Amino acid sequence: MTFTARADVPTGTPARYAKQLLSHLGHRVAWATDGDTSTAELAGGTGRIVIGDGVLTLVAKAPDADALARVQHVLGSHLERFSSRTEQLTVTWVSNAGSTPTPLAPDGHRRPEHH
Repeated sequence: MTFTARADVPTGTPARYAKQLLSHLGHRVAWATDGDTSTAELAGGTGRIVIGDGVLTLVAKAPDADALARVQHVLGSHLERFSSRTEQLTVTWVSNAGSTPTPLAPDGHRRPEHH
């Protein structure tokens, strides 16, 4: 079984936020981009960033609920942090379990050291 969650985040500048996310997360993970969609293996699952018209869509897929929460946390928390100075975007994930905010960092989570 694959666990999946999606967040459609309305913004006037989806391409800008996608570029920020890809640049920031690209220091740790290789992203494959095809048109307006970028995909990478991260946090035990797969993350996808899709640029739409007035919306940035985040998709998280994983083999289990814990890995899904990690992927959601990585994508959602970074987007929310990048937008905090301008738009204050809120990422709300929708899955078969309903709507949820971006999960908190897992126990024992530490931010990677930046070089």
